[in-house]
Amino acid sequence: MENKIYHKSVLINEVLQYLDPKPNKIYIDATFGGGGHSTAILEKEPSCKVIALDWDKNAISKNYPKLQEKFGDRIKVLWGNFASIKKLLENEKINSIDGILADFGTSQHQIEHSAGFSFQKDTPLDMRMSQAHHYFKASDIVNRFREKELADIIFKYGEERHARRIANAIVEQRKILKFATTSQLANLIESVVPRPKPYMKKHSIHPATKTFQALRIFVNKELENIEIFLKDSLDILNTESNIVCISFHSLEDRIVKTFFRAHKENLEILTKKPITATDEELAKNPSSRSAKLRAAKKKIF
Repeated sequence: MENKIYHKSVLINEVLQYLDPKPNKIYIDATFGGGGHSTAILEKEPSCKVIALDWDKNAISKNYPKLQEKFGDRIKVLWGNFASIKKLLENEKINSIDGILADFGTSQHQIEHSAGFSFQKDTPLDMRMSQAHHYFKASDIVNRFREKELADIIFKYGEERHARRIANAIVEQRKILKFATTSQLANLIESVVPRPKPYMKKHSIHPATKTFQALRIFVNKELENIEIFLKDSLDILNTESNIVCISFHSLEDRIVKTFFRAHKENLEILTKKPITATDEELAKNPSSRSAKLRAAKKKIF
């Protein structure tokens, strides 16, 4: 059973429906996290195997042993980013697989316990999902980048309409004191972004939400990694096998939708529109409200 304290996986029933695990086949869980999706796949089809990937060593050390104890050699977790899926599988002497799942969402555990991800607690402004894979921290970006570069990052990756105002405030503030913590940045943004009107407050997000999202995406090269992953996944996926992707914001979902449509000669799109959480799941797991699932099947040539 999944470690609920670590992370609660979303759209499990829908994942099983569209991944459609078969006997004696090998599946990739490209984003292991708390192991919830891997567990569901292994329980659904008792003779299949799962190779899971994660670049967060903490996620692996915390959750892999329990799955290994339960499923034995049917589960193997590899340390690495899903953008390196080809290389990671080559190291295992595997050239093709029978289905791929990727949940691009950041785990609740990482948001709550890793430095810099949440503006709701004061931690170092880091935001690296894997310190071994990335040199630049979020603090390096806000303290070193030119104003226009900052505005472009915040607008492109956060879709923040106040990007220029926020970038200008950051540049002016760092002349006085460099940014080191999440609270410094969040408080500054809150002071310069217009507050919502009283009747809008109930449905508004924190003014720093989009900027923090933008910095996290940029620091971890999240969108570039998704593009590389999708391209390489198509190469290693067996025919008549499915790829299932779960996105949590429009930029990710747009990449998946565009990739599927651009490769219609190779892929049969199984989801005409993105699949979202049921009311029952939303009641149990509010974080599933932003999840969108798209799936496609590799065609026979």
